[in-house]
Amino acid sequence: MSARPADDVPVPPYAPAPGAPAELRALLRADRRADTWVAAFERDWAKALEDARHTFSLTPLHEVVRAWQLRLAAAPAVDAFMDSGRDDSTFVDLDDVLGGRG
Repeated sequence: MSARPADDVPVPPYAPAPGAPAELRALLRADRRADTWVAAFERDWAKALEDARHTFSLTPLHEVVRAWQLRLAAAPAVDAFMDSGRDDSTFVDLDDVLGGRG
């Protein structure tokens, strides 16, 4: 009999709640960026839906929901940075720092 250590237990992939896409769409419609974000979400959702049909996997749909949840969650921090008047024109590309990742 072999026992598998707890460290080898795979982490289940992210799966949003069944109502997450509708809740997310409502949050996007209420955001000040609704004019552009709702259309972009709908475009991403339609592509993910088509990909899910071809692959028989819900993963593309989950990825779109997760990406938009993160985008919406980060929006206040981005707004605060933009409103702070900080100059971001002297940024350093991450690929330059890390030496390219491809």
